[in-house]
Amino acid sequence: MNISITSILLSLGGNCLINWVLVFFHRQHICKSFMGVFAVSLAVVDTTLTLSVATLHIHPDGQVFLLGLKLTRYHICLLVQIVGQVYSALQWPVVVLAGVDHLCTVTRRLQPNNARFRWFVFLFVTFLLWYFSAFYVFLMSDFIPALEDVDSSQIHQCRVYSCDIVQVALFFLLALCCAVVHAGCSRPLKQSRSDSSRSVVHQALYIFLHTWSIFLFFQFLLLLLPVGLPAYLGLNTGWLYFFNSLLIALVLCVVCPASQLAQGLAAVPPDSFCEWRFKFSLAAEDRTCTKKHTQGKC
Repeated sequence: MNISITSILLSLGGNCLINWVLVFFHRQHICKSFMGVFAVSLAVVDTTLTLSVATLHIHPDGQVFLLGLKLTRYHICLLVQIVGQVYSALQWPVVVLAGVDHLCTVTRRLQPNNARFRWFVFLFVTFLLWYFSAFYVFLMSDFIPALEDVDSSQIHQCRVYSCDIVQVALFFLLALCCAVVHAGCSRPLKQSRSDSSRSVVHQALYIFLHTWSIFLFFQFLLLLLPVGLPAYLGLNTGWLYFFNSLLIALVLCVVCPASQLAQGLAAVPPDSFCEWRFKFSLAAEDRTCTKKHTQGKC
């Protein structure tokens, strides 16, 4: 798709504003999860890209010397295309690593007293992700910049690629639906355990849909549009926090820590958008407690 540089600059500026607003909104949980640390790094990269494009576009000479390199308006398209390809390469690794982080948190594999160590690990993994994604785009992928010889009247337009972030979201939504169906069809030996597991799944699904229903509606509209989302907008903090809530719901549906949630002992990953509070019937809790008392565990 061909987009004017002015439109690219405006969309990048709006994207940066949204990024930093959401980072500020999520500031209490930034260092507590991999997704929070990566969201800050993404906001920094987006801001750097926006300032670079603005400098090249607004400069009166149309050229800037950086580290001995002469950069002109022709390099704007190259820069935007490269960043878009890096974002496309980052989508699956970021989502998968965030899911592993949430799974470790819910299953108590990562203890809260190692918060400082976890923050250093998240920072190091984030740096490696950016490095290897850029390495893949430059040396291992079949990416070829779409730079054509154009006259001066067409220099203010860039050919950009579309991203497949919507397909990634649909995949995990499908996985969440499968978890819900599995929980609804399962018949464990202990009926109270079955009821508790289904309650966790249904409540997790309700909390997620109640919070992100409007976003899902616009995502469905985006899927129907004939023109895709530009790759340089394929990753932003809005998408990251949507995936954060989606992955939390998916992990809770898979693990189903019903007894821990009922007693307030379960470690739920940090989320500034969804309020993951679960309610259980007193009758179900009494039946569970009675069985544990019979076994000498209550």
